[in-house]
Amino acid sequence: MTAPLRDPAHRVSRRAITLWLLEALVGYVLLVGGTALVASWISGSGWSWVPLWIREHIWWLPGVLGVVELPFIVIEPLWRYAVHRWEFADDVVYARSGWFSRQWVFVPVSRIQTVDKEQGWFERLLGLATVEIRTASYAGSSTIKGLDFTVAARLAEDLAHRAHELRDDAT
Repeated sequence: MTAPLRDPAHRVSRRAITLWLLEALVGYVLLVGGTALVASWISGSGWSWVPLWIREHIWWLPGVLGVVELPFIVIEPLWRYAVHRWEFADDVVYARSGWFSRQWVFVPVSRIQTVDKEQGWFERLLGLATVEIRTASYAGSSTIKGLDFTVAARLAEDLAHRAHELRDDAT
């Protein structure tokens, strides 16, 4: 009998909610704005091959899309915060992420090739960072997004130091 999969010990920063909210808002504006531009183009095109009822009601498309997507802007950041967790213990990095589907990642420190700390615009604004862990595995890299900058810096340093120690022990 196997033990049940437990939650990793640490949550990401609460400011990650704001990060994911800002990212969702940018996506929302681009999606609804792009749809409005397409609706404007189609309604003024005079294309006879586009059915008249579509040309006359094309402005419903960005409106309906905006209304349907609006709840996701609020729900997604809160849901992701509830799901995203991480832990570095016993020479393994353990992370859980996702919101529609969940992903559990176990990265043995001995397999780590590089550890990177990254900051996008919104992350820099909010004092957050992302730690990216790359291995030689077919799965590529694993990321822990939404960490406080100092926590991310310490984690990246600890992982790199421990990975170096383990490689030196193997030679």
